[in-house]
Amino acid sequence: MSDALIQARGLAKRFGAVEAVRGIDLDVSRGEVFGFLGPNGAGKSSAMRMIACVSPRSAGSLQVLGMDPDTDGPAIRARIGVVPQQDNLDVELTVRQNLEVYGRYFGLSRARVRAKATELLEFSQLTDRADDPVDPLSGGMKRRLTIARALVNDPELLLLDEPTTGLDPQARHLLWDRLYRLKQRGVTQLITTHYMDEAEQLCDRLVVLDQGLISAEGSPADLIERYSTREVVELRFAPDAPRPEPAALASIAERIEELPDRILLYAADGEAALGAALRAGAHPQASLVRRSSLEDVFLRLTGRSLVD
Repeated sequence: MSDALIQARGLAKRFGAVEAVRGIDLDVSRGEVFGFLGPNGAGKSSAMRMIACVSPRSAGSLQVLGMDPDTDGPAIRARIGVVPQQDNLDVELTVRQNLEVYGRYFGLSRARVRAKATELLEFSQLTDRADDPVDPLSGGMKRRLTIARALVNDPELLLLDEPTTGLDPQARHLLWDRLYRLKQRGVTQLITTHYMDEAEQLCDRLVVLDQGLISAEGSPADLIERYSTREVVELRFAPDAPRPEPAALASIAERIEELPDRILLYAADGEAALGAALRAGAHPQASLVRRSSLEDVFLRLTGRSLVD
């Protein structure tokens, strides 16, 4: 891909005998918002750290902005922005000073840094807190400041690791709006997230990583169409209530999943499947017909078992 800002072939990362990333191929185009999804230990952070030029690859090839991180790390880091999973702001400085001091690391003049800080304060809706210390800020404000700081060098590529973890819904949606505005400006974004709705909202394309390998790749809509059905019926049962055997419902849905508290019927027409289930003798405590989501795809590809 001639417009690929990130290109990897057989990219691998090992820590002793542990293979965190086991040979993946990636192409991320200019102006694209690209997502990494996967359970804990899937290799998302290891892949991001290699792309951010802070962790050397163990095998394979990697090009970022047309350069090799092994030999051109400083040049690449000067043209990217990184938003870590945990905010690492300087709490001894004010909001504005966090931006101005960070900008000086990139060799920007004092006048340019001051102008850029004013622009980013407005972008992140922090102008009225410019001279406040960082520590009393809310979690959403700190997150917006961390993203603003990552933009001080006008990066061509922005890497965001779990950008909205721990934020309330209002703060999450405000951050989504800021990231969407960056996309409109042409900033390429690489995002890791555990929130399926976030991936559906933000990502043009994504990969699902599992045990260091890519198990699926495509747009959110493509993945839902490929790995799920148009609709899902949830039949919820009380703990000791009788429930039908999945085999008795086999002809109703394309796929059936039995969970401790409910049965899921994956079908093209959810209302028709629900009616057929009731006629077949199912007596759920509650029922729900909903559209398939990226979460259905994620759980099908990676399983429902908890990974520590």
